[in-house]
Amino acid sequence: MDERIEQYDTKMQKTVASLEEEYASIRAGRANPHLLDKLKVEYYGQPSPLQSVANISVPEARMIQIQPWDAGLIKEIEKAIVASDLGLTPNNDGKTIRLVFPELTEERRKELVKDVKKKAESAKVAVRNVRRDANDGFKKQNKASEITEDDLKKLEDEIQKLTDKFVGQIDKIMEAKSKEIMTV
Repeated sequence: MDERIEQYDTKMQKTVASLEEEYASIRAGRANPHLLDKLKVEYYGQPSPLQSVANISVPEARMIQIQPWDAGLIKEIEKAIVASDLGLTPNNDGKTIRLVFPELTEERRKELVKDVKKKAESAKVAVRNVRRDANDGFKKQNKASEITEDDLKKLEDEIQKLTDKFVGQIDKIMEAKSKEIMTV
């Protein structure tokens, strides 16, 4: 691959990776510990990631179990979960917190699929913005006589192929996530 294209390839890869991270935090009716990735808990006056202060496991398909290493953190963890936008009610037995995932309704599943499609569209726009930036840069190089017309055409074709490849990946990821959400 042309080194002039590589930097744009990397930016597009990061866009796809970011989309996959966002999708990991979408609740599809099954317990997924990645839903808790963004949760921060007050620990000795510092907001700390939940994963660094507790053991998180999935004992059943519809339950996440959180076992803090310091039992005094249970209230803080519960507070963080309630304050988050997860829509889950934590249950604790004094040592562990359990998050039970209710069955998603058909209506809620459809809302989630709409959200998934919106996020995919945003990712496609980001990829297309990278393409635009690349083409603008190549045109400036052409104006400054740093590259020839033929090189410009070739680079624009390559960046278009790259864009098509990543848009295709985004579509596949979106379809897989939509199917996962709609599966009862």
